[in-house]
Amino acid sequence: MAYLTIWGGAGEHGRSSYLLQHGEQAVLLDCGGKKEDGGVYPLIDPEIAGRIQAVFLSHAHEDHSMALPLLYQYGYQGKIWATRATAQQLPSYFAAWERYARSHGHELPYDQDAAARLEFVFLEEQGTAGEWLEVFPGLKLRWGRSGHLPGSVWLLLNWEGRLIYFSGDYTEESMVLAADRPKLPDGVAAADLAIMDAAYGADPDSQSAKLHRLRQATQSALQQGGSVLYPVPVYGRGQELMLWAYDTFPDARLVIEETLLKPLEQLAVKSEWLHSGTSRRVKALLASGRLHCISSHREREEEIANGESAVIFTADGMMETETAKWYYAQLASSSRNTIILTGHLARGSFGDKLLHQPSGMAKIEHVQFKVHQGMPDVRNMLRQLPVKAAVLAHASRTATDRLIDALRDEGFCGLYSLTPGERIEF
Repeated sequence: MAYLTIWGGAGEHGRSSYLLQHGEQAVLLDCGGKKEDGGVYPLIDPEIAGRIQAVFLSHAHEDHSMALPLLYQYGYQGKIWATRATAQQLPSYFAAWERYARSHGHELPYDQDAAARLEFVFLEEQGTAGEWLEVFPGLKLRWGRSGHLPGSVWLLLNWEGRLIYFSGDYTEESMVLAADRPKLPDGVAAADLAIMDAAYGADPDSQSAKLHRLRQATQSALQQGGSVLYPVPVYGRGQELMLWAYDTFPDARLVIEETLLKPLEQLAVKSEWLHSGTSRRVKALLASGRLHCISSHREREEEIANGESAVIFTADGMMETETAKWYYAQLASSSRNTIILTGHLARGSFGDKLLHQPSGMAKIEHVQFKVHQGMPDVRNMLRQLPVKAAVLAHASRTATDRLIDALRDEGFCGLYSLTPGERIEF
């Protein structure tokens, strides 16, 4: 018998963690935290943690990785299968997670020794995308780029003849990051199980529709002589939005925090994760006279004091950092200014509070820039990669149920909407 147990990530946004068991063997897909109430962690069973034989990490974002030290503290002694790019990004996320927890009056549930014990097997050094790699006798895997983040991957496991697909966070609509479309081995009609990114639920919009809304909101503020604040994650959609803004608004001043420019510089040399021509675009932005890099609070104050219209990028998409809050405080008093939130907002986060209870005159917009899958994307993936059972994940239970109802009306079957703690046999 083989089982999937949801330790987190299905029926909610955050703490992605999926336990797979086959006989006496166990492996884990992701082990993340949820950015609510100072940190919410997966439902790790300490009795099982020490018996897990391998952990696979799809990418470095906090909701997929921040509970890895806790897993080690509970007794895991193996290695983490991930890309080198993912491992290189993790330290900055662990540092930010610790600051977040302490800002909410919480201590981390693991000690520093647990965080230092993380060991990795680098996927790209074991074999190329699409190649079968042996994890241990009876378990092989394939990996491919997922288009979500430099280093982010999907996984296909072949475990004693059972095929399990894990999309991680997946999109084929990135203008920067390349994705490898997953496919089944020749002669195989369907995978036994898929855990599939469905973060946008039944949302039917394409990336082009989202970008149209972003363009309108940004242009409206700039034409009034106002500024636009884009709070974005350090890695991921932030770099893509910076390049988009550079191309879309050729006369706009771009004010970008140094912490966001460093990953952009790194992106320029990671051509293996990028669409053709992206490195050239990055270098053009970095060399542009319109770019104003902010490396100190004094420079920040000077940029705001000059009163010139600008598109401003600061770190933390949920606006939990003091810097993001400072920018809002400077811009909030004028209706010419706009704050544009482009991703998930955890309940109780500063961005979430602004959206529902704005405290100033500046406009607050929420336009989700696509780095996940909505209904058309899930539909396409189910057609391209037939499965006997598919767990749709990364969204609330209500949003997932709504999506499944729509897909069932179209004739899709074997779809599951689960919540943490639930288990299915496959």
